[in-house]
Amino acid sequence: MKTYQLTYLISPDASDEETKALQEKLSSFISSSGGIVAESTLPVRKNLAYPIKKAKVAFLADLNFRLAPDKLEGLEKEIRAEKKILRHLLIFKNPEKFSRQAARKRMPKPQKVEMGDLEKKIDEILGQ
Repeated sequence: MKTYQLTYLISPDASDEETKALQEKLSSFISSSGGIVAESTLPVRKNLAYPIKKAKVAFLADLNFRLAPDKLEGLEKEIRAEKKILRHLLIFKNPEKFSRQAARKRMPKPQKVEMGDLEKKIDEILGQ
């Protein structure tokens, strides 16, 4: 599975319940396709820099997830079929930058070293 980020704009005429339902629909589609939804942000109302389909305001939402590459086509079809989504951007993310917590878990914990052990190790390295 690869890590992806989906950013999408939802039509401003959608209510708050409809935007949350749309987000749940996308999350459930990813989960049913064998993917894992890592993080999703609540849709936020934003002013657009230029009109998109005659809308000057839209709801902006993000969804970070892991999914097999062969399942992406089904997700793209699901997004295109939804009339409330004005635009979307689906990008591949570097898995090491995907989760800061996962990166912290991979870091080895520092070990306490006694002074005598340290001197012995230095002597071994220097060949004395």
